[in-house]
Amino acid sequence: MNTRTNLLELIQSPVDLRNLRREDLPVVASEMREFMLNSISRTGGHFASNFGAVELAIAIHYIFDTPDDRVIWDVGHQSYPHKILTGRREAMSSLRQAGGIAGFPRRSESEYDAFGTGHSSTSISAALGMATAAHLAGTQRRAIAIIGDGAMTAGMAFEALNNAGNMDANLLVILNDNDMSISPNVGALNNYLAKLMSGRFYAAARKASEKMLSHVPPVLELAKRAEEHVKGMVTPGTLFEEFGFNYIGPIDGHDLNVLLDTLSNIRRLEGPQFLHVVTQKGKGYRAAEENPCLYHGVSSFEPARGVVSKPAGKPAYTQVFSAWLCDMAERDPLLVGITPAMREGSGLVEFSERFPDRYFDVGIAEQHALTFAAGLAAEGFKPVVAIYSTFLQRAYDQLIHDIALQKLPVVFAIDRAGLVGADGPTHAGSFDISFLRCIPNLVIMTPSDENECRQMLYTAVKSGLTCAVRYPRGTGPGANIQPAMTELPLGRGRVMTHGQRVAILAFGSMLTPALSVGERLGATVVDMRYVKPIDTDLILQLAQHHELLVTVEENVIMGGAGSAVSETLRTANLATKVLQLGLPDQFIEHGDHATLLRECGLDPDGITRSIRNALSD
Repeated sequence: MNTRTNLLELIQSPVDLRNLRREDLPVVASEMREFMLNSISRTGGHFASNFGAVELAIAIHYIFDTPDDRVIWDVGHQSYPHKILTGRREAMSSLRQAGGIAGFPRRSESEYDAFGTGHSSTSISAALGMATAAHLAGTQRRAIAIIGDGAMTAGMAFEALNNAGNMDANLLVILNDNDMSISPNVGALNNYLAKLMSGRFYAAARKASEKMLSHVPPVLELAKRAEEHVKGMVTPGTLFEEFGFNYIGPIDGHDLNVLLDTLSNIRRLEGPQFLHVVTQKGKGYRAAEENPCLYHGVSSFEPARGVVSKPAGKPAYTQVFSAWLCDMAERDPLLVGITPAMREGSGLVEFSERFPDRYFDVGIAEQHALTFAAGLAAEGFKPVVAIYSTFLQRAYDQLIHDIALQKLPVVFAIDRAGLVGADGPTHAGSFDISFLRCIPNLVIMTPSDENECRQMLYTAVKSGLTCAVRYPRGTGPGANIQPAMTELPLGRGRVMTHGQRVAILAFGSMLTPALSVGERLGATVVDMRYVKPIDTDLILQLAQHHELLVTVEENVIMGGAGSAVSETLRTANLATKVLQLGLPDQFIEHGDHATLLRECGLDPDGITRSIRNALSD
């Protein structure tokens, strides 16, 4: 019987890791992959990215004095090995579940989570701030940002690099490059050169030669050009050198000896350092290595079988959008699709394959995506920007300045509107109605089912206006989707059921629970369809025949659709009582979507209880 001690179980903190021998670390890496396979296959979560970051997490915590040295994992979907090494191994069974640990780094969760992440490309800016704080405080604390190759497509990352190179801060940026391969021979050469270039002798010689040659500027310039030429022949680091970083790599991110030697050398260097590490997504689990996209985010599965396609059920809203976009593109050659690096998540795979000339993935660059769309619209094209609600937040100025102000006909297909369940507050689309509603020249549509979503998207394109169509993650009530496309009356709702005393004005996904409540209470139920322009005539008519208007939305109450209804009544000098139901003034934690709605009082029982309380008052 095998009685070997499981080394991973001995690690309760990085201190325990650092007490191990270097030769033990490959065993820790192997045990961690086995643990993550068993754990993530039960809970679901991000898979391939975490399997690729195992050795990197081990090496960082082995060499650096965490948590005193600050480590920031960009986006955070590759931080599971980091969580396991920092005292949360047993808590992984509660990953992304209500009351459990988050799927992303959280400052409130652990002192080892130096900075909360969830959105891309913030790590270098935050780490630079921390490195500057350490300098101002007179400490030797290091700041390390681990950023993926995809996150490097964002302008914010380059803004931070540009700033860091001019500040001479003790900052280490690690580029976790998992979209590039190195042949064995080139890999060995680069591993050797990385050790050489990260060594103190090389750094000291470089600094001394610059000082000596500074008195002879032409010679110094010649020496710099020669060095860049030699390094440029074997490394792609010229760009980062120009930013003022000392570039090292690329090195094999799964070779612990190389990682440990290189990081140990870098730790003794001063100024901004850039380490290029090449890893493989899904490393150690063949199915994920072969199809990292499928294994990016997974639901529970059997490790022996791998992820198995589930039988097709009712289509998710993302699929409804995907089908509509392809149908619309067949009709209209001016229609183009744009995504900020979310082809799969936003439902653009089929469109990209069928209409490659009209498909544009601009990378993780939401600001650019919107202004790029504005340029296309200004030239007569019809851009559809497929974007998550929380990612649209990152391009707010472009939405106002470049699109709405100029009245350009751009359609926003806003996915993940409302709560998103396991991904938690970083990805919950809780605010888009509120931050969109105050922008002039903008139409906001809230489809209540799959067919209405299809018809609203068509209406948006045909309107020639700046339009936002917001729909939730996952499936809807299962409405029959009509292949034909029909324009809906702009700014008009529809009465679903007639009742007395109470009128429930439902926006988007809240129509289904509202209909259930309406049946219980004998209330009028309205599918409002539009937040802007709001159906003023319908609101005033309802106010004259009901003693209580109830607005229900999967958005924060403050500044939301309910506020638009209240403002309409005040403008008309009507004193009809309004009960606004929606998300509370707080960030909603991760958990099952239905459970979260219930906790917010947005399930049928909660809505019924709130209405009865309001009537009794």
